[in-house]
Amino acid sequence: MDFALAALIFAIVVIVLALAFALLSGGRKSVVGTRLEAIERGVGRGNTPQTKLLRNEVLSSLPLLNRYLLRAIWAGRLRSFIAQAGLDILPGKLILWSAVLGLGLYILASFLNLNPIVALLFGVAGAVAPMAVVGFKRSRRLRAFEKSFPEAIDLLGRAVRAGHAFTTGLEMVATELPEPVAGEFKTVFDEQTFGLPLRDALTNLAGRVPIVDVRFFVTALLVHKETGGNLAQILDDLAHVIRDRFKLLGEVRARTAQGRLTAGILIALPPAMIVLLRGMNPDYVNVLFTDPLGPYLLGGAALLQIVGSLLLWKVVNIQV
Repeated sequence: MDFALAALIFAIVVIVLALAFALLSGGRKSVVGTRLEAIERGVGRGNTPQTKLLRNEVLSSLPLLNRYLLRAIWAGRLRSFIAQAGLDILPGKLILWSAVLGLGLYILASFLNLNPIVALLFGVAGAVAPMAVVGFKRSRRLRAFEKSFPEAIDLLGRAVRAGHAFTTGLEMVATELPEPVAGEFKTVFDEQTFGLPLRDALTNLAGRVPIVDVRFFVTALLVHKETGGNLAQILDDLAHVIRDRFKLLGEVRARTAQGRLTAGILIALPPAMIVLLRGMNPDYVNVLFTDPLGPYLLGGAALLQIVGSLLLWKVVNIQV
């Protein structure tokens, strides 16, 4: 039994090292390869038979896992989720990382003779950790895009007012503004340069960047394309509205700062009290870990803590 457990732990360590080597040795893609991959993600949203024939998606370097992911509906959403985070990771590799970390922490906790429920909690935390990191990077990248987006609209408006074509304004945004705005607008420019209609390129932008302001921007441009009008004035008004929304959001965050601080204290209080009491009086807290009923109580408390944290965050996180 000990030999089988040691062999399993050794296999997990080998898999983790192999995945780390694959991540580190993958290398940077060329500029052309990166742009073509971004265009492929945009074209992949189409449902025409032509685009289905042209697509050659690779979701995992393992053939068996790749075939399964190509048949799964959620694999495309996971790929878009990773792309929105600005990461160059295949969905299959992220799934393998989650499986290896979750299984590794579970086996490590079992090897340390922890309660099965505690070991299971460690395993779940390890499995969720890679997705949480991707979600954090995605949120940070979308916030950076949202912060620079009004400048991009202003630059487009100035380019149109100066007599340039709208597509030339897209190229100017891709050249002069920082990432991630530059990369997304460069993708739009490349898509329409390679023959995709501008309507579809803008629709792909709204799909890649799930922000309300981007949907307003795309809707305004599509309506202008159908009805006409002063495009420069439309872009200036849209940038003004977005900046006013940011101002209102800042006021809301200032007024809810106390509530968010209270929510953070309430969320951190139970685990902090356990750590503090265990340091001051270990015998008082060790009952939760030595009594057979203790792990079940800890599991229930952790579940209620997660539910309460989500509810508190929902209350103080006001969308504008």
